[in-house]
Amino acid sequence: MGKKKQKVVLPPELPPDVPEDEVEVSDEDLDFVAENIQHVGFLNTLDTQSITRHVTRVADVKEDALESLYEQRLRKKSLLKQKDDNVLEVDPVDALPVKTPDGKIVFRTVPKARKVADVGEATSDNEDNVADESLVRLTKAEKRAKLKKLRKEAKKQGREVTEIEEVNESSQAQADVLEEVKKDLTAEEVNESKKFRLAEIGTALLTDPEANIKSLSEMLQISKSEDRAIVALGLKSLLAVFKDIIPGYRIRLPTEKEQAMVVSKAVKKMRFYESTLLSVYKAYLLKLIYLGEKPAFQRVAIRCICNLLEAVPHFNFRERLLAIVVKNISSADDVVRKLCRAAIKSVFTNEGKHGGEVTVEAVRSIAALVKAHDCQLHPDSIEVFMSLVFDEDLGRAQKATVDKRTKSKKFKKRKNQEEQPSQLPNNDKKKARKEMISRTQEEVDADYKAASFAQDIAERRRMQTETLSAVFEIYFRILKHTFQTRTDASSVASSGGHPLLVSCLNGIGKFSHLVDLDFMADLMSYLGKLARGSSDVNGSPESSLGGCLTVSERLQCCIVAFKVMKSNLDALNIDLQDFYAQLYQLILEYRPGRDKGEVLAEALKVMLCDDRQHDMQRAAAFIKRLATFSLCFGAAESMAALVTLKHLLQKNVKCRNLLENDAGGGSVSGPVAKYHPYASDPNLSGALASVLWELNLLSKHYHPSVSTMALSIANLCNTTNQVYHTNVSPQQAFTELSLEKESFTTNSNINKSGNKRKRANVQQAVPTVADADTASQTDEVEVRKKLSEHFLLLRDISENGRLKSELDRTTMSLQLYQQYKKQKKKQR
Repeated sequence: MGKKKQKVVLPPELPPDVPEDEVEVSDEDLDFVAENIQHVGFLNTLDTQSITRHVTRVADVKEDALESLYEQRLRKKSLLKQKDDNVLEVDPVDALPVKTPDGKIVFRTVPKARKVADVGEATSDNEDNVADESLVRLTKAEKRAKLKKLRKEAKKQGREVTEIEEVNESSQAQADVLEEVKKDLTAEEVNESKKFRLAEIGTALLTDPEANIKSLSEMLQISKSEDRAIVALGLKSLLAVFKDIIPGYRIRLPTEKEQAMVVSKAVKKMRFYESTLLSVYKAYLLKLIYLGEKPAFQRVAIRCICNLLEAVPHFNFRERLLAIVVKNISSADDVVRKLCRAAIKSVFTNEGKHGGEVTVEAVRSIAALVKAHDCQLHPDSIEVFMSLVFDEDLGRAQKATVDKRTKSKKFKKRKNQEEQPSQLPNNDKKKARKEMISRTQEEVDADYKAASFAQDIAERRRMQTETLSAVFEIYFRILKHTFQTRTDASSVASSGGHPLLVSCLNGIGKFSHLVDLDFMADLMSYLGKLARGSSDVNGSPESSLGGCLTVSERLQCCIVAFKVMKSNLDALNIDLQDFYAQLYQLILEYRPGRDKGEVLAEALKVMLCDDRQHDMQRAAAFIKRLATFSLCFGAAESMAALVTLKHLLQKNVKCRNLLENDAGGGSVSGPVAKYHPYASDPNLSGALASVLWELNLLSKHYHPSVSTMALSIANLCNTTNQVYHTNVSPQQAFTELSLEKESFTTNSNINKSGNKRKRANVQQAVPTVADADTASQTDEVEVRKKLSEHFLLLRDISENGRLKSELDRTTMSLQLYQQYKKQKKKQR
């Protein structure tokens, strides 16, 4: 086998450096390439990037470096030639091959002896030639120098690598930050473009809805963005557009038969407009319903739904809007609940937009909601019924119109003319004419009703009757639920009380004149039992409900009973003595911090002050109890009680005997000669046998208004027997002196003198801030001193008790020890 020599193939020579400006391409070259286009396809596959990189690298080399590069290449050629001459290749048969780390199989070669001169030449070319290491033998000094140089280069290279890595990492972090900033900038730009687009589409739709109706779908698509601000803006923009372009009638889409008919261009255009509007409106409502269940968009979605229900209650899909609003009318979110309550009230007050149909649907939906939740809802859910308005004179006006019409002369004349032809013999022509006239009259009446904006009286009366029956169904359900659960304290505690009872009682009080008389007896019976708080007739405190019904709720039942009685005074004959007894008992059970003072003031006004004549025994009992009540509570409650007390004394002259120093008795006191302060019945309390000594204490009350009122009541006995009527009601007095509006300063030091003349001349000094501070500091020091004495005494008592117990234990142990010693002595 012949020997194979390995030859090194050098790269081709570099082309001459020709500037691009000097390169010219002739027309003949272009024509040649165009004619032989199939032969120059390889030009498309050339790696232009590597060529450009190589040319750029060569172009960056300076002229001197280029000459040295050429010299190095020539030197390499000579070395390779020398290698071919000096290297002796071994026959593969005579030597074993060696496998390199790269996986290649190489046969060993034996170099020939070389001259020393070649060594220096080879060492000079060590940097540019990798193969000369196997050809040149270095001395020890040269090897050391070479190793030192390689170490320095390696260390330098390592530093450069670390610096490059750090630079790369920092550049990567900067690149990431820049990328995020670019994304944010692009997102902001996209959001701004969406906002501008929404504005453009909204303006175009408001300008010409029919021409730009297709843009509604684009607005709805923009509102499906991932950005919350864009979604909210899109929903509000669509709301504004729909409120403006929705027509004043319900849209009915054409049937298949109507679509097959040939119609004009105007009809086609209107059909397209209505169908597009209705489809986008439906998709918008579905999106609002979907977003209404998400906490992030709930308020925006509910606000849009409520605004649509207020603005277009006559339009399509109002049932869905109403269902969502009624569902959230008892929501835990205050904002959502207030929006829904305002929307329902707007529907009730603006019945001209929908003719009363939505009112009936809303009341029925609320009735179903109350039934489904077992009367455990927020009070706002039925408080909206206070906005309902019923036409009381609707039927009466219709009847008056009919009577007036029948009495007119023209009507009588026309009626006679209609009756005269009927007396003639009936034939087919006259019968056909009569039928035609009646049919024409019916058509004219129907067209008039359809064209007129006024609602039919009979239809309006029917809808209001349905609304009223649904409202009272809710009220009676709440009363029944309260009455059924009042005896079971555990069920009341688990259900959370009766949140709808107060709103129910307020509604009954407002619409009591519309209640059917057949239900009046049952209503008053329920109110009496709820006011008593027990199912027995006596209404004793032992059998009361305790925590089931509060004092305010029981007072509200009494107020409603009196309102029902007052509105139906001519039709009812019911004794209200039981309600007076409950008020007499509830005055003692009232607590300022727990119960509502406004309700108590209203009860005093409605039951005792509203131009009602009272029995002398009952009036005296209330006068005495109100005076006692004024001593126990704040200025607002005391003032309301004193106003009621003065009103009773002014209307009942004989009760002024309570202002005398001597207690009444005999014929004045009535059948009860002794006063019973804790009697449950005011007629059996014997209040005429007592004296209003409470007025003397009230005249020294800390509040000047209360003390002035007490002094004026005490001076009533010196006036003539004339009946006076006060202009201030208990409610007004309570409101004026409530804690929120109470602004006065008490006088801590009052100079007293025995001389009446000096006392009359002494003017009450106005307390200053410094005096108030001094008085407060003095009071604080005194209170601290008393408290320290009190707690010292308590500590001494507890210490004495502890020492006494220890003494008793020690004495007992000594006695036991003595007994033990005696027993030991006996055993010995």
